[in-house]
Amino acid sequence: MRQEEFIAIVLPFKDKLYRLAKRLLVSSEEAEDAVQEVYLKLWKGRETMGKYKNVEAFAMTMTKNYCLDRLKSKQASNLKIVHSNYQNRENMERQVEANDGVSLVFKIMETLPPQQKMILQLRDVEQFEFAEIAEMLDMNETAIRVNLSRARKAVREQLIKNYNYGVS
Repeated sequence: MRQEEFIAIVLPFKDKLYRLAKRLLVSSEEAEDAVQEVYLKLWKGRETMGKYKNVEAFAMTMTKNYCLDRLKSKQASNLKIVHSNYQNRENMERQVEANDGVSLVFKIMETLPPQQKMILQLRDVEQFEFAEIAEMLDMNETAIRVNLSRARKAVREQLIKNYNYGVS
């Protein structure tokens, strides 16, 4: 596979890979590194890419696995320090953005259990089908639907709580 063909195949979903990586790793720099690593692995395996029926879903799975491995690695303790510094630096910006409904939803999403957060990201933000999510996360579709329902309910309850705060 030539470089031009490779780029035409993988470039359209670069932003989705980044958003998933950022959701899992928090830091923009770490997310960019993760996407770069996934692209490098895809490039090295470009000759076998034709055997996958959905390269995008395969790349999303690779990104998820890379990020989870990264969080589990020896460097995870350093990564947590980077995350806390990153969060402190942008705390002021996040408070300003919290007035925006979309930002508030993303903030609430960060409080969800990791599996629910990932499923909500893949379904409602990235717009993947249930079958694709099930394949990516190695779960059955029913479990995906249940987790999605619970995640949406938790977000909805938190939004109601936030917007009704102080209203009697």
